[in-house]
Amino acid sequence: MVDPIADMFNRIRNAQAVFHQTVDAPFSNIKFEIAKILEKEGFIVKAEKKGKKNKKVIEIVLKYNKNEGFEKPSPAIGAINRISRSGQRIYSHYKDIKRVRDGFGIAIISTSKGLMTNKEARKQKAGGEVICEVW
Repeated sequence: MVDPIADMFNRIRNAQAVFHQTVDAPFSNIKFEIAKILEKEGFIVKAEKKGKKNKKVIEIVLKYNKNEGFEKPSPAIGAINRISRSGQRIYSHYKDIKRVRDGFGIAIISTSKGLMTNKEARKQKAGGEVICEVW
């Protein structure tokens, strides 16, 4: 596996495509922080650490929105795109941080003050590496 963060995003996408309630991803601190931001912003229900030592996983409880007139609910995450990759890092100054989908989505940015959303990064005047966009 070349990019573990992209692997976590693919696991989430695949689980939502078949309407699973939970998905597990191998644990790392950065993936756990990304999952906590997704939980705080309301894209997932819950993210928690499970297991011991080198068998740790992140259990992500997925969130679905009920649609009137439709049989199946729609996933709360419409899309989750990896922006900065191992082959091409994308950095942004705090003044250049853009809104995602006119404010309906978020970007997760790795700053010197830790991982945060694009809105928090602009408020704290902290730029950094743009990890992903979620809407």
